Amino acid sequence: MSTAAPAAQEPRSSGAGRVTFARVLRSEMIKTATVPSTVILLAVSFAVMVGLGALVAWGTVQLVNDPAAGPPGGLGASAQSLAYDIPASGLPFGQLLIAALAVVLIGSEYTTGMIRSTMVAVPTRTPALLAKTLVTAVISFILGVLAAFATYLAAQPILSGSDLDFGLDADGVLPSIINTGTVLALIAVMGVAIGALLRSTAGGVVTLVGALFVLPIITGLLSGLADWVVDAERFLPSSASAALVATRVQPEAFNQAEGGLILAGWAVVLLAAAVVVIKKRDV
Repeated sequence: MSTAAPAAQEPRSSGAGRVTFARVLRSEMIKTATVPSTVILLAVSFAVMVGLGALVAWGTVQLVNDPAAGPPGGLGASAQSLAYDIPASGLPFGQLLIAALAVVLIGSEYTTGMIRSTMVAVPTRTPALLAKTLVTAVISFILGVLAAFATYLAAQPILSGSDLDFGLDADGVLPSIINTGTVLALIAVMGVAIGALLRSTAGGVVTLVGALFVLPIITGLLSGLADWVVDAERFLPSSASAALVATRVQPEAFNQAEGGLILAGWAVVLLAAAVVVIKKRDV
């Protein structure tokens, strides 16, 4: 009696089932895109940034048309310079909302316990954190650029009545629009890093909002007490963000490149700390 030869097994692809950064990145993209609150928060951020920019444009026109409402001597030649800053004028609120979103995206995983499944799927842990950071940063960058460009378009009809409208080729305008996205991307990196360090949504949001908005107020109040406080204030994330999107360099302020390096330094240091901690700490 003959026996049938066993069926030949097809060779298994060496990459099957292997955890790669591309697969981890795709997983993080799916997780981010399928959370309704993320889409809602991004839409709100866009609307708030554009709406605030349009409001600033209207206020600038009112000051030009009513010199008595402005500073003594009127705005003069500075009116056009102020108009150039309008596309990035919604950035403070954009930073607030993106900071909250970035912290929530990582903090909610610790709150719900989903982080355990993530770390089991990606035992080395670092790719999971870096993938989430990259996805959040790219989304934030796109949002910032689109919101600043939409603000520019919305402001032109408002400004044209006072001959304050301008083209994208005006001094510093296009870099300011692009760097609005750069600022939000770096703030997103800081948010993910702080969320991973604190493992708390509420704690992460409070910490980042405090660093971006409360700390500048404190240093401003203390600036008259010592010169070193004024020097330290220039290195805060908020000051670096303002320098990065500025269309002109203010006296004793950093230029756009210096502001970008400072803000990037904050993001890199926090992310490096998060990578070290997440590898050593139990989840």
